[in-house]
Amino acid sequence: MNKEKTLPLVHSRQDRDAREMYRIEQIDLEFSNGERRLYYRMKTRGLGAVIIVPMLDDKTVLLAREYAAGLHHYEVGLPKGRLEEDESILDAAQRELKEEIGYGARNLEILTKLSLAPGYMTHITHIVLARDLYPEKLEGDEPEELEVVPWQISDLTSLTDREDCTEGRTIAALYIARDYLRKESN
Repeated sequence: MNKEKTLPLVHSRQDRDAREMYRIEQIDLEFSNGERRLYYRMKTRGLGAVIIVPMLDDKTVLLAREYAAGLHHYEVGLPKGRLEEDESILDAAQRELKEEIGYGARNLEILTKLSLAPGYMTHITHIVLARDLYPEKLEGDEPEELEVVPWQISDLTSLTDREDCTEGRTIAALYIARDYLRKESN
C-alpha cells in the first residue's frame, strides 16, 4: 500500500437535528394475534445504493481506500454509491466504478441485495459483481483521489483482520462474491 494519508483537519463540529437528514415514519401495526404496536423507521430519501465487487482477474478484487467521516479514519472497502434518479442498478454500478476506481466493466451481474438495519431502516444496497474491467475514469464527488488497493479475494481473513476494513456491506459483499465465484468455477 502507498504511504498513509494524513487525516483531514476538522475545523468544527456541531450537532444537527436528525430530521434534516432522515425522515422518521411512525407505523401503527396490528399483528395477527390482535397485539398493536407503534414502530418507527428511518425512511431513505434515495432510491437505494450499489456496492460493486470489481474483479481485475479471477483472483484479484479492487478495493478503494477513502476517508470515512463516521469513524474519522481511512477505510478500505468496495466502491459504492447511491442510485440516481432514472438510473438502473447496473448503470449506477458502472458509474460508481468509473468514478471511484477508474475502471468500467464489460460484464456486470447483480448478485443479491442487503439491508443495513431492517428493524428500523428502509435502505437497500444491491451487490454487483463486475468483471472484464477496462480503464475509464469519470469525475466523482470525492474530495481527493482514492487509492485503489488490489486484494486476493481468497484472503478475506487477512483483510477483515485489518483495522481499516470494518464496513459490514463491504465484508458481506466480498464473502458473497467469493462464494459465488467458487461455485461458478466448480
